[in-house]
Amino acid sequence: MTPVLALSQTAINFTYLVAAVLLIVGIRRLSSPPTARSGNWIAAVGMAIAIFFTFLDEDVTSYWLILVGMAVGTVIGIVSARLVKMTAMPQMVALFNGVGGGAAALIAAAEFHRIAPEPGHLSGDSVGAMLFSGLIGSVSFSGSLVAFGKLQEVLPGRPITFAGQQVMNGILFVALLGLGVAAGSTEEGIWMVLLLLGALLFGVMLVLPIGGADMPVVISLLNAFTGLAAASAGFVLENTALIIGGTLVGASGTLLTVLMGRAMNRSIANVLFGAFGAAPAGGLAAAASTDGKSYREVTADDAAVMLAYAQRVVVVPGYGLAVAQAQHAVRELADLLEARGVDVKYAIHPVAGRMPGHMNVLLAEAQVPYPQLYDMDDINPEFPRTDVALVIGANDVTNPAARDNPESPLYGMPILNVDQAANVVILKRSMSPGFAGIDNDLFYEPNSAMLFGDAKSSVEKLVAAVKAA
Repeated sequence: MTPVLALSQTAINFTYLVAAVLLIVGIRRLSSPPTARSGNWIAAVGMAIAIFFTFLDEDVTSYWLILVGMAVGTVIGIVSARLVKMTAMPQMVALFNGVGGGAAALIAAAEFHRIAPEPGHLSGDSVGAMLFSGLIGSVSFSGSLVAFGKLQEVLPGRPITFAGQQVMNGILFVALLGLGVAAGSTEEGIWMVLLLLGALLFGVMLVLPIGGADMPVVISLLNAFTGLAAASAGFVLENTALIIGGTLVGASGTLLTVLMGRAMNRSIANVLFGAFGAAPAGGLAAAASTDGKSYREVTADDAAVMLAYAQRVVVVPGYGLAVAQAQHAVRELADLLEARGVDVKYAIHPVAGRMPGHMNVLLAEAQVPYPQLYDMDDINPEFPRTDVALVIGANDVTNPAARDNPESPLYGMPILNVDQAANVVILKRSMSPGFAGIDNDLFYEPNSAMLFGDAKSSVEKLVAAVKAA
């Protein structure tokens, strides 16, 4: 069926250029909390333009099938976005990212099936793009599902390893290259099917040995994979918008992966193959052992007195705050302290939470003023002049062992230097280690005090006690 209003490919490509500019501007504005909302809208408008003008391409048919697919996807997307809790946002990002990779792989498989039966119709660049998109897209799909399972705790968050695992992965990767060569040289669909199935298995095997503490990096890496797969699918379909959009996602995901790795002082190879966070001998109980070290426990009333009569307070949010949905209570506590003349700031570590920017989004939901959010490099010099550092659910990113203990697996990872504050109040359910499975030396510092309990309940008790102080 011919479009009602068909445009030339040149005109369509021009609209794709406009859409690409909007996508770039949107991504740029996402880098700052005050402009992130408008950046999201600008990028959405760019994508809408690309989709609309794609419908005017004379090669596009089956409009009703496309519209049905868009309608189903729109409903799923809106319902998911409305219902998902902030604690589950990383899981949703991983899941949606995997769906994108799977879509790119299906495009490659469909085009291979459509063109391959006609001998000589597969050019070298086309078959290369199909195989690459199918391979990378399938790895992203299955790997993202495993990441989702770990974050959702359907699968164990710790690394899942077994003897000879890396050797097996190496053999599987070589086999995938062989299947790709066979599919490209013979143009037989069976080889393409085997390539996709093997890539799905490889994605699972690649992410299984990665611990939950490394999920922010893994999500970023798989996001880059999905972008590259989408860009390759754009070459297959000769769609400029898909090429540009996929390249932007691939480039931004790669850059974010590198930045996350630097924030953890870890190479990408170490993240993928280091099995960081594996349970030590003796299991989790051994990891949580205090080895004779003592810690100090305080009540909410004691902690409230410290906060109420402080001059400077730095709040350090972590995943525990997200789990307890304590962001609104924290904002109320900060407002009370500011009314008493206390200078309140928030310290944001790049990998706090389960995905990049998790804490920023969480605090933005509670309408915490953007100027009060400080990156690690900006806030660390403030800690020696801070009266109270209030750590809420943050663990590995505050562990002094990363700075002081060369024997620690965390050694070299940049941290928030909360131990340099005059007093540190740590809100936690128990003395259990963080997602990395490593005991936190901060708990046993002489200036540290533990306030046990659910983060939201504990903050609400602090609010009541500060009001009464």
